[in-house]
Amino acid sequence: MPVARTPHRHRHGRRQVTTAAAIAVAILAGAGVADAGPAAPTSAAPAPHARQRGTLLSAELLYTLTSPKDSAAELTASGYDPGAARHGVDAYRLVYRTVDTKGRPTTASGLFTVPRGVQGRLRTVSFAHGTGVHRVDAPSMQRKVFLTGPAITYAAAGFATVAPDYLGMGTGPGKHPWMDVPSETTASLDLLRAARRFAPRTDRTLDRDVLVTGFSQGASAALGLGRALQAGEDRHFRLGALAPISGAYDFGGAEIPALLAGDGELEPRWSVVYAAYTLVAFDRVHDVYENPGEVFRDPAVAELFDGMHTGPQMISALPRTPAELLTPYGRDLLAHPKGGLAAGLRATDSVCKDWKPAAPTRLYMARGDEQATVRNTANCAAAFQESGMRVPVVDLGAVDHQKSRHLGSNVRATAEVVRWFSTLRPGGDR
Repeated sequence: MPVARTPHRHRHGRRQVTTAAAIAVAILAGAGVADAGPAAPTSAAPAPHARQRGTLLSAELLYTLTSPKDSAAELTASGYDPGAARHGVDAYRLVYRTVDTKGRPTTASGLFTVPRGVQGRLRTVSFAHGTGVHRVDAPSMQRKVFLTGPAITYAAAGFATVAPDYLGMGTGPGKHPWMDVPSETTASLDLLRAARRFAPRTDRTLDRDVLVTGFSQGASAALGLGRALQAGEDRHFRLGALAPISGAYDFGGAEIPALLAGDGELEPRWSVVYAAYTLVAFDRVHDVYENPGEVFRDPAVAELFDGMHTGPQMISALPRTPAELLTPYGRDLLAHPKGGLAAGLRATDSVCKDWKPAAPTRLYMARGDEQATVRNTANCAAAFQESGMRVPVVDLGAVDHQKSRHLGSNVRATAEVVRWFSTLRPGGDR
């Protein structure tokens, strides 16, 4: 695919190029047609901007599903199980203050969904979405697609639900720091705070126990948020339950080796996509390379992750194999991380280590996942076991969706998680 190039200066004197904004939308882990809509704990004396985290800047009603029948139809159109739909749904985009990867003030957006006809205190779900490459591959920017199914599922079942777009996606400025768990955590926590401020305008309040879930990239984000809530990083919210789905929890120790192995466990196209995204996105935060030509045979690969390319555009422009994608140095860097990449992976790979959830926890996965090796889940469960907690692992079985076991795991797990969350008593069983 030809790429229109408009150079500008980047750090270390290197050049980076961007493209004109594309209006087509696709989710990286499964293309869909969209209706586009219009970290570190703080210290005892936080900076002024830190005290503004979670400030609500705007709220916009995006759409309404008037009845349970409408919610069920929306879920069916998105490929999800409509069985738990008992309410209509109001869906809002919230824009709020948060912090970037360096702790500086910025803004982000997210989706807030609530059940129609239910006022007063609502139980709260936080859902973190999977990988996307275009900035509108975000919950508050789309409708009737795979991406929005979980937020509609939980709201239609009677829960208030927040779904962060993440930094650099949705309406937020900058480029997305993919798989950066600290910023995913702050964006998720600050959206909860913004939703708490907004909820009374709809005659609702949010229960303090947050039921936390997420898929793929969002599974690690969910664990980051769960850990922050348990550590008391918010005075109101606390961890109520934890249900991550098909995550890359051991990204450096399990996922990257699987990407490079070429043994058929992961589909080659996803090995190429995630190898490229790893180097580009981690460089944005941790200075992995001086210029893309060091790690990519075609330096223009880095342009494909600028937030303005759709998933299909990106996939069609990438080479077919990691050998065609990477220079010898790039492959060796992924196989033996050092410098900025090693530093970034230490944070990403810590989501299951050295802590024990004090709330009910389950890990969901599907054997045969073509994008996230199931060794991620096994290693996460083992890490929790070392900390003294046996976490049940739910194998979802053969659950393909659009010929993808990875996508299918989210569809099936969403139906199972909403039922499980519904059985847990607020502030009760641990």
